[in-house]
Amino acid sequence: MDPTKLETKPTMIKLCDINPAAKEKLPPAINDKSGIGVHYTDAFLKPMNTQIGDGLRVSCKRKGLKISLKVGAKKGDGIMRRLEVSKDPVVMLNAALQEAAKAAGLELKITDTEIFIST
Repeated sequence: MDPTKLETKPTMIKLCDINPAAKEKLPPAINDKSGIGVHYTDAFLKPMNTQIGDGLRVSCKRKGLKISLKVGAKKGDGIMRRLEVSKDPVVMLNAALQEAAKAAGLELKITDTEIFIST
């Protein structure tokens, strides 16, 4: 096997810890008429706005149904799809974040307590 043709797996870097208070903002605990859990989404995305590694800036924002993820010069968008994905805001947000990461050429891994990203 030729070692130059081996694919190297991207290294995962810890982006942030998941905000435990975000789950408290899920409907029906919070009156949310949006249908996508905007209060939960905003609370979940807030800790993702940070710097990683050697000063690489990470930004994640929601505008309407669109989730924008930017890591350095790489940028991708995902859409919160209620009808196609799920009515559950947790599942919907995860799918939108994965879509945004894929569009930016990144890999995103969300565990129960942390978020990792490949650069």
